[in-house]
Amino acid sequence: MDAPNLSSPHLYINRELAFLEFNRRVYSLCKDPEVPMLERLQFLCIAAEILDEFFEIRVAGLKQRELQDGRPGADGRTPAEQLDAVSALAHEIVEDHYEILNSVLKPELEAHDIRFVQRDQWTSEQQAWIEDYFENELAPILTPVGLDPAHPFPNLLNKSLAFIVTLKGKDAFGRESGKAVVQAPRALPRVVSVPGGAHEFVFLSSVIHHNVQALFRGVKVTGCYQFRVTRNSDLFVDSEEVDDLLRAMEGELSTRNYGDAVRLEIADDCPPELEAFLSARFCLALRDVYRCNGPVNLNRLTSIPSLVNRPELRYPGFVPQVPKVLRGKQDIFAAIRAGDVLLHHPFESFAPVVDFLRSAATDPNVLAIRQTLYRTGADSTIAEALVNAARAGKEVLVVIELRARFDEADNIELANRLQEAGAQVVYGIVGYKTHAKMSLVIRREEGKLVRYAHLGTGNYHAVKARIYTDYGLLTCRDEIGRDVQEVFHQLTAMGKPGELHALLEAPFTLFDGVQSLIAREIKHAEAGKSARIMAKMNSLIEPRVIAELYRASCAGVEIDLVVRGLCSLRPGIEGVSENIRVRSIVGRFLEHTRVLYFENDGKPDVYLTSADWMPRNFFDRIEVCFPVRSRRLRERIIEEAFENYLADNVRAWELKSDGSYVQVSPSGDEAPHDSQLTLLTAFNG
Repeated sequence: MDAPNLSSPHLYINRELAFLEFNRRVYSLCKDPEVPMLERLQFLCIAAEILDEFFEIRVAGLKQRELQDGRPGADGRTPAEQLDAVSALAHEIVEDHYEILNSVLKPELEAHDIRFVQRDQWTSEQQAWIEDYFENELAPILTPVGLDPAHPFPNLLNKSLAFIVTLKGKDAFGRESGKAVVQAPRALPRVVSVPGGAHEFVFLSSVIHHNVQALFRGVKVTGCYQFRVTRNSDLFVDSEEVDDLLRAMEGELSTRNYGDAVRLEIADDCPPELEAFLSARFCLALRDVYRCNGPVNLNRLTSIPSLVNRPELRYPGFVPQVPKVLRGKQDIFAAIRAGDVLLHHPFESFAPVVDFLRSAATDPNVLAIRQTLYRTGADSTIAEALVNAARAGKEVLVVIELRARFDEADNIELANRLQEAGAQVVYGIVGYKTHAKMSLVIRREEGKLVRYAHLGTGNYHAVKARIYTDYGLLTCRDEIGRDVQEVFHQLTAMGKPGELHALLEAPFTLFDGVQSLIAREIKHAEAGKSARIMAKMNSLIEPRVIAELYRASCAGVEIDLVVRGLCSLRPGIEGVSENIRVRSIVGRFLEHTRVLYFENDGKPDVYLTSADWMPRNFFDRIEVCFPVRSRRLRERIIEEAFENYLADNVRAWELKSDGSYVQVSPSGDEAPHDSQLTLLTAFNG
């Protein structure tokens, strides 16, 4: 039989449609009766938030590509074709979001005495309270703008709530506009608690709508409709023109809220003529307009759980555990010397990572600390430890990625704070985001320098470590420490990269290294030896890696992939990928671990990495992929990250060759197995 054409477009799933399918899997949790009620509302907010970002970045990028080159992607679709397909699927998803809110969540919340009170349901007491709230709290800070030649359409902030108002009659100056715009300041809460039952709320949009006539005295309001515009939020810095990246980023941040419009959300009862008026105003096609049967900013409902003190409607709390090898140990460096320490967040505490840096800050034998920061927060415990280390006279180098999307402002603030404390701060390599997660502590012991390293799959963010699953490794293995030091040297000095002995690094050796590891499994399979690949990551879209996995499948290599979000590979195609299985886990915690397993004829290699298998991670970022040398820890990772997740029949979804996902459920007398709950129970009892 002829060899298949592994570059054929039909073998690749479109990445944008794959992302929207991930959104479906997230909001499926809203309908799961096993998920606590307020958590179900939270998942709807998360789905709405990631859809916002999808439009701000991905749809915005497609629109730019449509104008620039129009070249198709690996799946053969041009940007214009992708935009049409995205619009069709995104409209379905938006309808699903509001159907879930109105038909599923609201009734079930009401059954728990949590109500969103509609205007026609307000009691006289509530109406009086709302009118008083509007007059005293809202009206003084609202600025209605009647549209005429002297009052042009306002330049609205990205994702800000606004109202298009139709008017009849002349004002005090004899003007007759017919239309006005009212903006709701971002400082205003989008959900307001009102008198009544224990937990009764109204939407800010309802409060403004009910009272809008008070803003236009002497003319009659004939219509009021909420809307929201989403804008391109990707920042652009010309690497050839920049001489100070921090100042360039500060300048760009001010433009984020006013990028080109990419989506318009309007009230579902907005008249067609106003829809046409608004879409023309923002230079959007009708395919870019989304009608909303509820508040146009669903993600702002995320405030509800904090306003409702109902712990029985939330996930049970837990206390992440400190690994036994570190409990009661006063000297963390001695504990690391005794053997590599693996941390699995959030099931295990992030505190040892903070303690590692805090100890380094106060230890008189520590000479230097090196640290990468991608997302951490300016006031984080990690930042505090680094500031204290610099003030204590340690040689502190921090590589801060200023371009971590939507965290740019925090990272600029953090950079300034660290510099004020005396730390040396650099911003990585212009043109390449520094996405590697690395700490290095250099300590003098018995007359020689010893390197201690922490390497991770996730960010140095203590809060995110409670909701993201990630691995971290503490080690003093010399080959790893020297490699980490070399990567830091590349990030600060000029020159060609030095040779690494243990780590794979993007953009230099990671892509070729992964390809070589897959090719080695192919050779083993062709020689009749045991060959298997298992990989867990967030996204898999790099076409050349996918083609190599197809070749491995054709050679007989068994391949199991756990891909949380985007996956462009089509499993189960006869003659191409029948030996490949792909599943996605969506549950309480956001899956974020990136783990690679290559069987190597019974001598397995296990790697942890900061990188997904995406073009940007291989070629446009600084990433590291590091081996797990301890056999004990390798076996633990295989059990936790693969055997456990591949057995999941509660939170798992299987990818089919047509690009659809089917949720896995127990068959016959098979016991339910929830992979995240299994880990939570194992670590916390």
